[in-house]
Amino acid sequence: MLHVAVVGSGPSGVYAAQSLVQQDRVPGVRVDVLDRLPCPYGLVRYGVAPDHEKIKSLQGSLRTVLEHDRVRFLGGVEIGPGGLPPGRLLGLYHAVVYCVGAAADRRLGVPGEDLPGSHSATEFVSWYSAHPDVLTDGFEQDGFVRGVESAVVIGVGNVAVDVARILARGVTELLPTDMPDAALGVLAGSRVREVHMVGRRGPSQARFTTKELRELGSLPDTEVLVDPAELALDPAYADPSGLPAANRRNVEVLRGWAERPARGLPRRIHLRFFLRPVALTAGATGRVAGTRFERTLPDGRGGVTGSGRYEDIPAQLVLRSVGYRGVPLEGLPFDPDRGTVPHAVGRVLRDGAPSPGEYVAGWIKRGPTGVIGTNRPCAKETVQSLLDDAPELVRKDLAEDPLAGLRAAGLRPVEWPGWLAIERAEAELGRSLGRGVVKIPDWAGLRRAARGAER
Repeated sequence: MLHVAVVGSGPSGVYAAQSLVQQDRVPGVRVDVLDRLPCPYGLVRYGVAPDHEKIKSLQGSLRTVLEHDRVRFLGGVEIGPGGLPPGRLLGLYHAVVYCVGAAADRRLGVPGEDLPGSHSATEFVSWYSAHPDVLTDGFEQDGFVRGVESAVVIGVGNVAVDVARILARGVTELLPTDMPDAALGVLAGSRVREVHMVGRRGPSQARFTTKELRELGSLPDTEVLVDPAELALDPAYADPSGLPAANRRNVEVLRGWAERPARGLPRRIHLRFFLRPVALTAGATGRVAGTRFERTLPDGRGGVTGSGRYEDIPAQLVLRSVGYRGVPLEGLPFDPDRGTVPHAVGRVLRDGAPSPGEYVAGWIKRGPTGVIGTNRPCAKETVQSLLDDAPELVRKDLAEDPLAGLRAAGLRPVEWPGWLAIERAEAELGRSLGRGVVKIPDWAGLRRAARGAER
């Protein structure tokens, strides 16, 4: 019987597990889905904005896979530094599929980037999504937005749209979500009135989806402002007919906003284009006080060039959302240029040759590209490679149930009943606050809740 470990319980990991147990080439495959956190679902739980209930409902389909009788969820299992080395993990299973995502944010590389009040968008998302690392990684405990009236979001992808939308949301719309109570309380007292979302290229090259973009225009008491002159700098703006359908729809939405007169609503989201950040500036207290941008111009080859003209946008909060990078996992090979594990059709390559029993799927395989659904064919491709190799893989004798091996290594995995106990504790926390389900935001609280399954 083939026993496989999948490291990571986000969409790519769960889709890999699903492909393994639903195929009929190798019957009876058993899969352990391991995660560093005691909670499953990865970025669906900790990356999707709390007001996006439709996307968050994907947890239901992921849950069905994790409740399969040949799939076992084992949370709280650290692989790599401070945990179980990959080599030792492979000794417990016939094969291991790494689906660990891309954990590092790209940096701007400009002066002032590390000023207080300057953060990655991921840090902000993790804070309002109750990721337990927020309370242990030294992030600001002032709740990001205290004392902030103007914020700059650098980037024009879906994450940038998410954080801009949350900054402009009122507490009434956030109250029904599972946002942790501390974050909700801070956002309820927010004085943010101006949000600037800024891209270095033009509207036809923005990475957000039209659905996400349109949501900005439906926020109560908030208007979206677009400068027609900036849109006109884009060669494709006058005639977008040659653009891909999604980009063309984005341009049309932006055109509609640019042609609409300002309404003087309390909150404003400014969508800016052809501005490249060159420095973050500090105020008298040493915190960030603004961002200096250089006006860019199309270079005729799909890129931009500097114009030598500059603009300062005041802001007491700057969030960068300019992409992600994979990080090395000690014990696995790593390509620092691509930010991925070297592979051939999902098979991990060591010194250019496939490493028996080691595979990758998701962002650590292909880089941080695509949407949630992109992970399904990516995982399926890797699983096909694994199944092709299965006749050789099953020749390895496993000493014992891998769970016993994990415990012998000093780990204390959170099994599915422990996760269900966390769910019950979050429902009870919400009831005690007069809300729906509310996430537990700290490691101690999650571990304490998981232990409820043992009583």
